[in-house]
Amino acid sequence: MSYSAAMRARLSDIAQQADVSEATVSRVLNDRPGVAPETRQAVLTALDVLGYERPARLRKRSAGLVGLVVPELDNPIFPAFAQIIESALAPTGYTPVLCTQTPGGVREDEYVEMLLDRQVSGIVFVSGLHADTAADHDRYRTLIARPLPIVMINGYAPGLGAPFVSCDDREAAELAVAHLVALGHRRIGLITGPDRFVPVLRKVSGYKTAMQRLTDISEDELADLTELSLFGVEGGEAAAGRLIERGVTGIVCGSDLMALGAIRAARQRGLSVPGDLSVVGYDDSPLMAFTDPPLTTMRQPVAAMAVAAVRALVDEINGHGAPHSEYLFRPELVVRGSTAVARTDTPPAQGGSQRPTPPAFAVPA
Repeated sequence: MSYSAAMRARLSDIAQQADVSEATVSRVLNDRPGVAPETRQAVLTALDVLGYERPARLRKRSAGLVGLVVPELDNPIFPAFAQIIESALAPTGYTPVLCTQTPGGVREDEYVEMLLDRQVSGIVFVSGLHADTAADHDRYRTLIARPLPIVMINGYAPGLGAPFVSCDDREAAELAVAHLVALGHRRIGLITGPDRFVPVLRKVSGYKTAMQRLTDISEDELADLTELSLFGVEGGEAAAGRLIERGVTGIVCGSDLMALGAIRAARQRGLSVPGDLSVVGYDDSPLMAFTDPPLTTMRQPVAAMAVAAVRALVDEINGHGAPHSEYLFRPELVVRGSTAVARTDTPPAQGGSQRPTPPAFAVPA
């Protein structure tokens, strides 16, 4: 096939895919006027779908690189943040550089140095050292002084001149407790991570406030019903085992993965969820609607938070100066199958020695 014939075949394919004439395709490829913006976009989309390379003059020009630092990818909530941040950055022309920390791997400060070497236009930190009250936050002051625009997600550090975007962890814990109390639970435990992290401190505060307002549990008992552990399934399982021994009928968890660990701990002791133990997670990360049982959880508004963080960062980059304050987003209670009305006959078995007798239900004839 000659070159001209091959070109005509390619134009024909693109025209068919975009549902336009070959002449229109030719005008778009040669960047000529007289083509409606939506038609031009349809032709460019057809090029991409068919795998043809765009002419150099029609390729998107990157406005620059933006660093995106997340603590891990094992917890599905962090890939969810990364995906939406990338999608929100795309229309602005900025390209994210994803930096993922792993135990014993590259540290946040090392990633920042690498990003600075790449001359990034700004950095988004998700649940980074800014959320750690024991960390030295001067590292961020140094970036701000360069000046380099930065935005922090989930974790507030007073005195830093940057936008912060967080889910309201206090309200999340209060809503979770209120949900379990409405189901008749009184001995409600809390499982969450180390208390040096701002989101953890806020969850503990919200939990205690709600328990004192809605139950007759004393402050001394609340300390016995609060378990701080490592984030993750294993940490949740270990902490839940201790709370089950203390006779809780409901557990509020600091993450969905910890909630899955709590469900595992209950089943290892012959208890059913939610028949004997109700469990509430936090995040509503992907696939939680498909666990066994589907997980009742506090949903972080990830999409709204990610878009707000990107807008704040781009405003900072463009010199518009986003407000240097914390934007709090409301969580949403998502009720599924891991919570139910509290048992009134026999408390859950402690120590796994005996499974409670199931309640009697009337069976229609």
